[in-house]
Amino acid sequence: MNLEDFHRIFKEECQKNQIKYDENKAELLYQYMKLILEWNEKINVTAIKEEKEFIVKHYVDSLTISHYLTGAKRILDIGTGGGFPGIPLKIYHLDKKFTLIDSVNKKITVINDVIEQLKLSDIEALHVRAEDLARDSQYREQFDVVTTRAVSRLATIAEYMLPFVKIGGKAICMKGPNVEEEMEEAKKAIRILGGRFERVEKLNISGEFERNLVILEKVKSTDKKYPRGQGKPAKEPIK
Repeated sequence: MNLEDFHRIFKEECQKNQIKYDENKAELLYQYMKLILEWNEKINVTAIKEEKEFIVKHYVDSLTISHYLTGAKRILDIGTGGGFPGIPLKIYHLDKKFTLIDSVNKKITVINDVIEQLKLSDIEALHVRAEDLARDSQYREQFDVVTTRAVSRLATIAEYMLPFVKIGGKAICMKGPNVEEEMEEAKKAIRILGGRFERVEKLNISGEFERNLVILEKVKSTDKKYPRGQGKPAKEPIK
């Protein structure tokens, strides 16, 4: 796909999904896509290789939460993988500070290359587990917005996210369809972790797939024993 075709398709998809199209940002996103697909020939960064699908399922999907960053200064993306939603959001919010983390080092290597190639500033990509970083006072309860995209069940991911969120800040969990069951089973965990359900925003991305944005508000400080280590949030979620 050449740059002209990318602009045309990305603009069409932005219009379908009420996302502001910006030509300069689109050029950065085009470079980013080319870098990821080039890296993908060496290591498995993304299962999505077709470029139109990449635009919809990585870029448009990531940017659906852009409006929640209004007023935020510091954003954390947990389990960022190939940089989604963190890097598309950074490109749309160059004035904000981003931290992207993943437990897979080779993916962080890719993201750091992208950051360097695109000359992005006020963004860091760290090879670290959330439960370890959450012990660091420079990160614990320091973020206005924390994001994850389809990482694990809500009760589990809330335990990783909420310790990073400032009181008054938000955790945005990007989930697939049929999220109601997860929300019901996560009620106690979210309350214990200092959060509350704010809303669920149901979206249909370009008529191709359903996205549920589960928005949690941080209302009180999280007990320092959370998140638990040794994979316990997944193996033994708070009930």
